[in-house]
Amino acid sequence: MSAKTSRATRLKARNMRKRPMTRSLQRRRRFADTEIAEEGEELDLGLDEGETSTKYCLRRRRTVSADDAMRQRLGSPMVAASPVRKRRKIPQANPALQPIGRIGARYLQEDLPDEVLLKIFYNLQEFDLCRAAQVCRRFRVIANDLELWKTLYQDIFEYDLPLLHPEQREFKFVQPDECDLANPWKESFKQLCHGYHVRPGKAHLYQSRGKKLKGRNLMCFESIERAYNYLDSEDVENPLIFVHSGVYQGEFLLIDINVSIIGAAPGVDVMDRVVIERESESTVMFVEGARNAYFGYITIKFSPDITSSVPHHRHYALEITENCSPMIDHCRIKSSSVVGAAVCVSGVGADPVIKHCFIKDCENVGLYVTDYAQGVYEHNEISGNALAGIWVKNHANPIMRHNHIHHGRDVGVFTFDNGLGYFDSCDIHNNRIAGFEVKAGANPTVVNCEIHHGQTGGIYVHENGRGQFIDNKIHSNNFAGVWITSSSDPTIRRNEIYNGQQGGVYIFGDGRGLVELNNIYGNALAGIQIRTNSNPIVRHNKIHHGQHGGIYVHEKGKGLIEENEVYSNTLAGVWITTGSTPVLRRNRIHSGKQVGVYFYDNGHGVLEDNDIFNHLYSGVQIRTGSNPLIRKNKIWGGQNGGILVYNSGLGLIESNEIFDNAMAGIWIKTDSNPVLRHNKIHDGRDGGICIFNGGKGVLEENEIFRNAQAGVLISTQSHPILRRNRIYDGQAAGVEITNNATASLEHNKIFNNKFGGLCLASGVNPTLKDNIITGNHNMVERAVCQGQCLYKISSYTSFPMHDFYRCQTCHTTERNAICVNCIKTCHAGHDVEFIRHDRFFCDCGAGTLSNQCRLQGEPTQDTDTLYDSAAPIESHTLRVN
Repeated sequence: MSAKTSRATRLKARNMRKRPMTRSLQRRRRFADTEIAEEGEELDLGLDEGETSTKYCLRRRRTVSADDAMRQRLGSPMVAASPVRKRRKIPQANPALQPIGRIGARYLQEDLPDEVLLKIFYNLQEFDLCRAAQVCRRFRVIANDLELWKTLYQDIFEYDLPLLHPEQREFKFVQPDECDLANPWKESFKQLCHGYHVRPGKAHLYQSRGKKLKGRNLMCFESIERAYNYLDSEDVENPLIFVHSGVYQGEFLLIDINVSIIGAAPGVDVMDRVVIERESESTVMFVEGARNAYFGYITIKFSPDITSSVPHHRHYALEITENCSPMIDHCRIKSSSVVGAAVCVSGVGADPVIKHCFIKDCENVGLYVTDYAQGVYEHNEISGNALAGIWVKNHANPIMRHNHIHHGRDVGVFTFDNGLGYFDSCDIHNNRIAGFEVKAGANPTVVNCEIHHGQTGGIYVHENGRGQFIDNKIHSNNFAGVWITSSSDPTIRRNEIYNGQQGGVYIFGDGRGLVELNNIYGNALAGIQIRTNSNPIVRHNKIHHGQHGGIYVHEKGKGLIEENEVYSNTLAGVWITTGSTPVLRRNRIHSGKQVGVYFYDNGHGVLEDNDIFNHLYSGVQIRTGSNPLIRKNKIWGGQNGGILVYNSGLGLIESNEIFDNAMAGIWIKTDSNPVLRHNKIHDGRDGGICIFNGGKGVLEENEIFRNAQAGVLISTQSHPILRRNRIYDGQAAGVEITNNATASLEHNKIFNNKFGGLCLASGVNPTLKDNIITGNHNMVERAVCQGQCLYKISSYTSFPMHDFYRCQTCHTTERNAICVNCIKTCHAGHDVEFIRHDRFFCDCGAGTLSNQCRLQGEPTQDTDTLYDSAAPIESHTLRVN
């Protein structure tokens, strides 16, 4: 071709491009814009290439087929379209003269009622509907009707709600009216339409209806095995199998590919309508290769034939082995075998996700994780199993979260043989044995769980068990909330342990452990009990409002008990007995309804730097051979005194501050023989130290001051030794010795006491050596000299030592003392008798006699004379036990 000819051809083509559009072409373009879907709109339901994922275009009233579109995309030649003929103009006023095709199309698109058109669309299948939606805007609206797609969807999938599958291994039902999607039924169809269906007898629902309009091309199988084998042989990408309603028995499912198998059925509980059951080997087994498999919404049963003589070597409904990590979701799993377990996860690399499953009423273990297996187990319900709900052993280390483990016929969770595991936010209750058991080197971590209403105990750690139990609620168990025994060493931290039918924490049989920062209250027995050579660390706990005592250490129990707050318990705050030797440091022990710390029956140990106050009885009691070291404590506010040592009690009591007690700061009686050294005993509302009923003891280098009664009262055959004490500023006498008692006083300083320094009753002959008795205020002698009744200076709270008398005329007894001035004035001329020089207050001045006192005035209170301070109240602890 010459250059001139080529140039002419190019000019002609350019002029053709500049030619204005004819009216006929403009009219066709406007019709296409208003009546036909936009050119190039895509439809993708995810099916086979060539059937979907295809652009349906209408150009000049010609439909491009899917095959032609594919050839055009790949560059293949297409069949040439027929040329558009120029049509003759026909007047619009005469529709009868319009071409028949144009009339039908306009009627179908514009004039046919929506109800009729929707009825027609109800007869189409999914791909036909999608093609129809490309015709025009009206077709698109009607073809996307929710009820239309719901009916179509439920015919295929049977679900009552749309099931979305946004990504691999994630399936979730949504409520259509709460979903952000315009048509969740259609969206679910789009996400799931690549799946393969197992639906016996329903294959006709999944076949194409003809060659001309391929409205559906899904595959349906009669069994799960056939579907699985087909996928395995065809090497399908992201295979998905729907198992429809029915009971599938005898299926052999050994899964070694990344397949998703999901139940499909109507109703709320889809899993209950799809059942896979087997009598031998494991019902469903995942092995290496199934790293991203999914199995959900299905009931799995293992039901061995008990009449068969052939033993089964696999005993699991679900078995997950080495190097696979399937997701098991919303399944009901049950085994009626009396051996094995419902679920077994074993081997290195076994790392499944098991969630929202029900493992119930099995005749053996529910969930068994062993041999270094791991996995995540969430939101499962595990209940009613014959043995443990969960077994973890042999270095297995699962993560268990938000599981509900209850009403088991054995223990709830059992970790043993070096089993591990992380248990978070599980609800464990009403199991026949302990809620959680740890044994034989197991070391689980249990946090934020609630362990309660166990028919025996809450947590049981034994045989060298360990474990960390942190931030749990442990309550309402029939036995102790936590048991620790046989050399076990767990950590019990920041738990609430309360309302147990027995104790809170029970440590026995050489148990150890760290018990710290717990809140222990409202238990029927002791909040913490330590016995039989156990040696735990008990630190920073609150132990309170127990129906029994706070801490009970007995039968050679030990332990370091420090910085706890023990208060408001019904019996003793701390008991130490029968050869026990704990160390108590820096505790606050207060507001108990009996004794603060109670040593009895050879209880020993160290009580150091504690704050012990506001008990209904004594702050500390020591009796029956007990011999503790009580050092650097503050003991105050006791309603029955500070320290009571009685019934052959011993002890070294040194460097304590004992003050503001309602009765004596320290009582020593009934053959007790403690050593008191370097104590400050002051501001008592009664005496400083009272020794009577054969009490002994060595009192040296103590400071005894500002007490309401005698600094030291020695009475009734007692015989203590007082050395280098300072006794001063008392509201009564410094030292009083009465009732046939005696004492040895050496190098003491007794000064500035109100009723005298050293007051001796009739017949008392103490041993005195190098004492300094000076500067005391003898208010008794002064009152006698002034002719006053002694009651005026003593009231009924003090007992000044002086001569007292009995009036035979007024028939008084030795229980009724009368001071010398009242004898002279009020009983003048009466037959009177001198009794002895001793401590008393005047009953005449108190107004307890028949005649009125002329010296004192109106009677103040009706009471009898008491020669000694009120006797201490003995704890009822032993009576209760």
